[in-house]
Amino acid sequence: MQSEKLTFTGHGGDTLAARLDRPAEPVRAVALFAHCFTCSKDIAAARNLSGRLTAAGWAVLRFDFTGLGHSQGEFANTGFRGNIGDLVAAAGRLAETVGAPQLLIGHSLGGAAVLAAAPRLDSVRAVATIGAPADPDHVLDNFGCDLDAIREHGEGEVTLGGRKFRVSREFVEDVEAATVTDALGSLHRALLILHAPRDMQVGIDNATRLFAAARHPKSFVSLDDADHLLTDAADAGYAANVIAAWAERYVTFAEEPADETPEGVVRVREADPEGFLQDIHAGGRHRLKADEPEEHGGTDRGPSPYQYVSAGLGACTAMTIRMYARRKEWALTHVAVDVSHDRIHAEDCADCETRSGRIDRFRRIIRLEGDLDEDQRTRLREIADKCPVHRTLENEIRIETDLA
Repeated sequence: MQSEKLTFTGHGGDTLAARLDRPAEPVRAVALFAHCFTCSKDIAAARNLSGRLTAAGWAVLRFDFTGLGHSQGEFANTGFRGNIGDLVAAAGRLAETVGAPQLLIGHSLGGAAVLAAAPRLDSVRAVATIGAPADPDHVLDNFGCDLDAIREHGEGEVTLGGRKFRVSREFVEDVEAATVTDALGSLHRALLILHAPRDMQVGIDNATRLFAAARHPKSFVSLDDADHLLTDAADAGYAANVIAAWAERYVTFAEEPADETPEGVVRVREADPEGFLQDIHAGGRHRLKADEPEEHGGTDRGPSPYQYVSAGLGACTAMTIRMYARRKEWALTHVAVDVSHDRIHAEDCADCETRSGRIDRFRRIIRLEGDLDEDQRTRLREIADKCPVHRTLENEIRIETDLA
């Protein structure tokens, strides 16, 4: 993932701070992300969501609303309509930089904002909300008794998430006057609502109201036991994967450039420099992905390198057995091969030439189906060892490396 800082002019003329995350490969589509109430573009959920989407080929712009994060302006002087204006301005900046957004993603109050902003952006084809309130004035519940003081004195200070914010009466009135459910009937975009049933900040009933008010195509996905801020990276990753898969049905992806990988060459390109995701082009026709599990710092979007080695051995074994049975016209109806990899002490290997240190071990379990007698099954077991990949792994291997 490549990340760059951007700025643009918000609805009130203030300079707003943004970050554009791009995939290492060519951009397939563009998304705009709106953060939660009083949060910023740099909270964990925003970073994790953006990282997963860029791994899937998306360019994602996330920015700080007026008066928040690294953006200029006074939070007290903005409101829900200001948030919508900031979103429209951010979409314009995106169009100038990498392309107009086809997907809007909004978290919490940002979800309400993207629903309201979408009809003003012709390029948008799909909208996804995460933990969004059915009406923006839901955020005022967090003000408690401070709300009365704000109404009485024209402004006041509220503490949200351990931070203090100065809020004006105009802000309160603007949020109270805003509606989202009424606007959903004319959204005319595909809608995905993600919400956690145990969300203690914005109850699941908000998702019910949004879904009921929206027209098709609309979808709902439960985030199970995730919290409102998606503080668990696995929850944010799950949400991003769902959004990416869902959006493919509704957005138009840029045509991928013709692959110039020569025949006989497997080309591996890094897709996420901050993780381990790799793009694999094989023979100019086939595209695969390799990754590591999340517990090892990856995003688990593809098999690990050793799983690919195991897959090569298993596939070659099954092909070799099939070719032999076909030539013999034996009644083999199906072949399945399970392959696992580990490392063992060399001294535990009775027929290994190496007697010290550790060696790699691939274990194969072959399942043969069909009307085969015991001699045929034994012969097919022997033929498995004739598999070319098997022989390659057991022979001496030479690897030559040059810098391009």
